[in-house]
Amino acid sequence: MNNSDPRGWMHANRAWWDEHATIHLRDASGFYGVDRFRAGQDPLLDIVSEEIGDVRGKRIAHLQCHIGIDALCLARRGAIVTGLDYSAAAITAAQSLAAENNLSATFVCGNVYDAPQLLTEKFDIVYVSWGSLNWLPDIWDWAEVVGALLAPGGYLYLVEQHPSFATLKEFDGQLHPFYSWRTPIDRPVVTEVQSTYSGEQQRLEHTRRHEWEHPLSDIIGAITEAGLWLAYLREHEVLPWKRFSMMVPARIGFFCMPQDRATLPLSFSLKAFKS
Repeated sequence: MNNSDPRGWMHANRAWWDEHATIHLRDASGFYGVDRFRAGQDPLLDIVSEEIGDVRGKRIAHLQCHIGIDALCLARRGAIVTGLDYSAAAITAAQSLAAENNLSATFVCGNVYDAPQLLTEKFDIVYVSWGSLNWLPDIWDWAEVVGALLAPGGYLYLVEQHPSFATLKEFDGQLHPFYSWRTPIDRPVVTEVQSTYSGEQQRLEHTRRHEWEHPLSDIIGAITEAGLWLAYLREHEVLPWKRFSMMVPARIGFFCMPQDRATLPLSFSLKAFKS
């Protein structure tokens, strides 16, 4: 597996996430529910809560865990959680939240592609959530990592933005196909963003990000080729962030398309087991 970064994509993205981690820990917009979490509430979104079920005593690896809110929600529910993220600032934030809330969880700083070397145990669940896959140049190598981390009988739980929705861009109140459905490893989608997606107005110092789109066929194909079998694939008409200005609030924590527009799959979730 080649984890080299010849064009500096990973370095640039890591700087982008380091800056975001500091902003998201403050959570002035409430997007991450940090204050609610500190108050003892569980901001884990209902799709995840209903689909992942009882995690008491389960060994969970949360890949690309960011500041650790989901990981710590699972720990609070009784799971034995290890979070991994390549942003040192995010890992520091997650460790701080764990200590502050007297929760036992392990957080490791490192590249997700190195996870089998960094996390030496096997897990009952590998957990990957919202806004993770678009930061991965190679979805096939990622799936091999997932398979290597799982114990026999364990499963991957993945919930993510729908790849078809990610190809769209908004122009003058209308959505149009804009981004390619599959991004070559050596040609990431490069965008400049001035503020964080969570709603804070603070102007960013690191504005450039590099992303890769992976079609659903590649995601599922990579998972099954890595030796996992698909238990279910579900599509949802909601997303936890307002990707386009036309989107409207749905149930708690989600946005959807307005009633006068066609319904679209905005996100998907799946569970895949290792034999």
